[in-house]
Amino acid sequence: MCGSLPLDYARPEVERWLAEHGWFPGRDIGPRAEELIQVRVEDAARQGWQLAVLETAVRFVHEYGELELRSPRKSPDVVLTIKPTVGYAGDVEDFAELGEGLGVRLFPVAYETHEPGIWLVDETGRFFHWHHTGGYFLGENEYEAFAAAMSGRLLPDAEDYFV
Repeated sequence: MCGSLPLDYARPEVERWLAEHGWFPGRDIGPRAEELIQVRVEDAARQGWQLAVLETAVRFVHEYGELELRSPRKSPDVVLTIKPTVGYAGDVEDFAELGEGLGVRLFPVAYETHEPGIWLVDETGRFFHWHHTGGYFLGENEYEAFAAAMSGRLLPDAEDYFV
């Protein structure tokens, strides 16, 4: 198993970036979080898959849900939207396959407009990026994942974290 990645941004810088986009300590979108999560669960069921709701995903969507974060190092058109509702046909099968390799369950929590991709969180709180080219590791927690999004650096393959 690989260790933590070097971060380009420290926690205060990440929190400042988040705050510039509407986040604040103790933020909670309340019942809206459950509505967004339920949309994704119902979409998975339409695809013929059962998507387990993870506590890590619920907590993340409550705190960061519906934020639209513009990348400080990429084009202003590059936006990370914290919303689990965006996906594509067959994506839940891809997530299940990635989760099998990682030995964990995954839940989608966000999407990026650059190189369109979906952010996933596992039941331990690690974050992954699903892209049409495969899965990539974002970080051991949301701060590492946000730091990766801010930096625009290349991400390691999720396969490096397979069990």
